[in-house]
Amino acid sequence: MDIRFLTAADAEVYRNLRLEGLQNNPEAFGSSFEEEKDYPIEMFANRFESKGSYTLGAFDQGELVGVATLVQENKLKLNHKAGIFAVYVSPKKRGLGIGKKLMVEAINKAKELKGVEQLNLTVVSTNASAKRLYCSLGFEVFGTEKRALKIGQRYFDDDYMVLFL
Repeated sequence: MDIRFLTAADAEVYRNLRLEGLQNNPEAFGSSFEEEKDYPIEMFANRFESKGSYTLGAFDQGELVGVATLVQENKLKLNHKAGIFAVYVSPKKRGLGIGKKLMVEAINKAKELKGVEQLNLTVVSTNASAKRLYCSLGFEVFGTEKRALKIGQRYFDDDYMVLFL
């Protein structure tokens, strides 16, 4: 398993995995497949080049199978915080510790960023395996947003979690 930061050259494989995630686990993302399916590859490539944003990819024999994005806040009063977003591991590779490896790398990168003191993330309240992973890494729930997402006629709650570095 090779874990590294993605570059513009990875945009197409990232887009494919992201669209897979939006279809397989729509409750895990604020965006939808319908919104993102027509986004140009250049938009994803630009994300990987933007300052303060770091997307990690897990590659198994050259295939991108997992991702996690770390974004540092850029406003003066908020730049002591960073957020973790869009964590996803392909179902065929779940249970192998890939999510944990991605999260550990994201946490390590956050510790390197000047001024970052805490990491925040949100996770759908019913995602027990993700919550167990995050708790095992020291994250704590500090709040719940009821009905945070609505997919069709079904609502999902989000738990807000924090890790103080």
